[in-house]
Amino acid sequence: MTTELTRQDAVRDAAASGIPAALADLGALVRIPSIAFPGFDGAEVQRSAEAVAALVQDLGLFESVEIQRAAIPGTDEIGNPAVLATRAARNGRPTILLYAHHDVQPVGEESLWESAPFTPTVRDGRLYGRGAADDKAGVMAHVASLRALKEALGADFDLGVALFIEGEEEAGSRSFAQFLSDNAAALRADVIVVADSGNWDARTPALTVSLRGNTRFTLTVRTLDHASHSGMFGGAVPDAMMATVKLLATLWDEDGAVAVQGLTERDAETPAYSEETLRDEAGLPTGVSPIGRGQILSRIWNKPSITVTGIDAPSVANASNTLSPALSVVLSARVAPGQPAREAYAAIEAHLRAHAPFGAQLSFTDQDYGDAFLVDTSGWAVGTALEALHEAYGVEPVQIGVGGSIPFIADLIREFPEAQILVTGVEDPHSRAHSPNESLHLETFRNAVIAEALLLEKLDARTTSP
Repeated sequence: MTTELTRQDAVRDAAASGIPAALADLGALVRIPSIAFPGFDGAEVQRSAEAVAALVQDLGLFESVEIQRAAIPGTDEIGNPAVLATRAARNGRPTILLYAHHDVQPVGEESLWESAPFTPTVRDGRLYGRGAADDKAGVMAHVASLRALKEALGADFDLGVALFIEGEEEAGSRSFAQFLSDNAAALRADVIVVADSGNWDARTPALTVSLRGNTRFTLTVRTLDHASHSGMFGGAVPDAMMATVKLLATLWDEDGAVAVQGLTERDAETPAYSEETLRDEAGLPTGVSPIGRGQILSRIWNKPSITVTGIDAPSVANASNTLSPALSVVLSARVAPGQPAREAYAAIEAHLRAHAPFGAQLSFTDQDYGDAFLVDTSGWAVGTALEALHEAYGVEPVQIGVGGSIPFIADLIREFPEAQILVTGVEDPHSRAHSPNESLHLETFRNAVIAEALLLEKLDARTTSP
């Protein structure tokens, strides 16, 4: 019988030796433009799901591997294809649910990419390509860690595993809750790993223990029944652009902090983080000042923010001397942990209605909500995960908050209230997820795979009771 130390060494060695194959498979996935947004080719998302399912099937570990879709509640639509694979636990071992998503963000302005977005390209120790980090690297971290576990322990280990690779996370996970409900028995687990976050830096691992919530909506401002000549009526008639600019400016104070009554903040300590680091990681040029007040990470992790993410208005190329009658903007707000997203939305809507200039008519559509997330760090799985991260990276892990949101975690908590949720990831602050030149730090990926493989081994070595 092998000792625990020997088991862990075997798993570590298998994970490390499997990295070249994992990166080759990741490159193949990156080549598939699996954008789940409306207006893009849904066949590519299906092709991506089939590619992931083939990788999972080839593991030879699961009793069932399927591509499934779920209904989108309140509509006649069906969600995008997800991969679901399951194997039952044996001999009192726990079950772990491994989550990632295979869909990706749109490319954006392609001219800003230094290499083709769907051609995986290695430069300076990073793999560039859309989805290389978010989140096809998460998919491959799961696949590669399971390969390592099988190579080191054989296919008959006792740990139960459910694998859920979603196909519409970037497009809002509209069928996620229904998918969980439809497959609750197959997905039920003691521990859930959501591999869709990041690390403190490229060398220091992190476990995400808080996430801001979010609410997103479209605001339309109308001031005229029809467009009018700006020379004939300008100066007497408010146009929609003017009204919108004045209205939006009320959302922030002179420091750039959110100025909406009713939005809350969380009081929690944050690690030291310098303005110099912020400038480096966010691309903030010299001469442009940060916004907000207080500790920088507290502004990002524990306070609300509001961003204008889209605007429908005459383009520069189509500009004319016209007073615009109506204008629409998309507002995205991040909500501090502890405040429900719907409550935050209500506060923002009330603020906008109260500050509408010149009697401008406001309408609100396409509301979307995602609640914040706080981890109960007292659970045994958190300690086990921190051990695995430390052993893999050789650096003490950091427990971090993240300013971004993973709204579907609220669905996981509701469906599986007893499960311990671990939010991990392969990204670092320079990954530029959702932006041009998205990339994966190769050494971080290597360490992340080893860490997850060690976590799986540790869970396979214990019973489900604490």
